[in-house]
Amino acid sequence: MTKILIVEDLSETRRWLTEIVCAAFPDCDIHDAPSMRAGIAQAAARDYDVALIDLGLPDGSGLDVLRNLRLLRPETVCVVTTVMGDDASIVGALSAGAQGYLLKEQPQDLLIRQLKQMAEGIPALSPSVARRIMEHFRRTGPAAPDDDLTAREREVLGLIGRGLRNGEVAGTLEISENTVAGYIKGIYRKLGISSRAEASWHAARLGLSEKSPGR
Repeated sequence: MTKILIVEDLSETRRWLTEIVCAAFPDCDIHDAPSMRAGIAQAAARDYDVALIDLGLPDGSGLDVLRNLRLLRPETVCVVTTVMGDDASIVGALSAGAQGYLLKEQPQDLLIRQLKQMAEGIPALSPSVARRIMEHFRRTGPAAPDDDLTAREREVLGLIGRGLRNGEVAGTLEISENTVAGYIKGIYRKLGISSRAEASWHAARLGLSEKSPGR
């Protein structure tokens, strides 16, 4: 059963997001939190497969919930759900570790489809957000040339670009999770990124997402 956390202060919006989540993940187990503190408490209390996090909360920023989840539950797929589509909000969320960014203004059926596609390793990104991310990287470029990545780092990047979690990457490449974490740290440093959404973009750009890893 997929365990979902919804962090959203407006009760009507929580109900709306719950409908979307139930359509995307049948038979899921949903917990919700109306504030930053409640979201952090939920993150500390149990594991989640997916977390939908609003940025504007009455007692603080959803980014603090996101950071706590990345620290306490690194396997949780964190998706920002917000009305804020400006560059600063998008980059701030991705830098904090968001693996998806959905705008609430989208039609419900599109949001459902974007959540469903995460099972195929496709980040949940609103089209306008994806365009902004691509434009951001066109302007800034990676922090290092692509050929600075080792062959193994390219394998790992390709796998996480397909949506595999650290344990799954470790099993595929027959290495430890700690070793995978070390490779990911090196990849992030070399490419100047800090989230799996950004890693997926680079993997697709380099044509790595569709490759089968070789030993």
